[in-house]
Amino acid sequence: MYLEHFRLEQFPFSLVPNTDFYYNLPEHQKALNVILIGLKNGEGFIKIIGEVGTGKTLLCRKVLNALNQDYFTAYIPIPDLKPTDFKLLLAKELGIEVEQGERAGFVLDKLQKRLIELNKQGKKVVVIIDEAQTMSDDSLETLRLLSNLEAESYKLIHILLFAQPELDMRLQQQHLRQLQQRITFSHHLKTLTFAEMNEYVRFRVVKSGNFQYNLFSKACMRLLYKYSDGIPRMINTLCHKSLLSAYGRGVSCVQKKDMLSAINDGKAVNLQIPMVYSIACLSLTVGIVILFMTDNFTFLK
Repeated sequence: MYLEHFRLEQFPFSLVPNTDFYYNLPEHQKALNVILIGLKNGEGFIKIIGEVGTGKTLLCRKVLNALNQDYFTAYIPIPDLKPTDFKLLLAKELGIEVEQGERAGFVLDKLQKRLIELNKQGKKVVVIIDEAQTMSDDSLETLRLLSNLEAESYKLIHILLFAQPELDMRLQQQHLRQLQQRITFSHHLKTLTFAEMNEYVRFRVVKSGNFQYNLFSKACMRLLYKYSDGIPRMINTLCHKSLLSAYGRGVSCVQKKDMLSAINDGKAVNLQIPMVYSIACLSLTVGIVILFMTDNFTFLK
């Protein structure tokens, strides 16, 4: 598309969580420090909370890359599973052979033996769960029970939760209070400030090959901050679309009109779903009325 036009070697604002584009933002560094300190102290549960698009998955992958050979990691990106299926997936991630339909007690026993084996090898086992807010209450309780597996003086398993704020609200419920009490280290990711957003955009442009950084006007950046709310995913989306607009106009710098075009395109996409839903509801209502009138007419005859 626009790579050659803007002297870029790769797309700077891809939505794919690529650790090559990890920028050491203050909030991400704080979260990373919390994680590494928590793991070093041998904590059983660590929780990182952030709104949609704040970079949790990218941070998650950064953690996976940062942990050295002293750690054995299991990564579960889609935890919306039944407790039995969750245990089977975890067993597989830990290199355990388990047959489908095997009794939960046997699976738990195999998990414990494997964890003891790994700890004897000098490995700290870290289970990283992305999108943890999608887990059922039963699966969250399974996690708590797994965290009970420990040796005389240390935990056999460390669990790192990445989730949206909905998880915090759920953990306030009475029946999940025991899990809430187990989480001793946590951090809430904040959105970017205007200055941080500018540095974030600059970093991605330079990382992609344009070292002059003259792609976005000041007015454009002010608009970007206003409509992205400092959320990295929204910043990426709007920057990509505004670059497309500028490329289409044949200009070398993204102007205010290009960013407005990107913003309006996003609004149009967001409006499509409720509009389609409304049309479907209207069609259904009209259909029911016609059916009702037809039935009554038949009855009267």
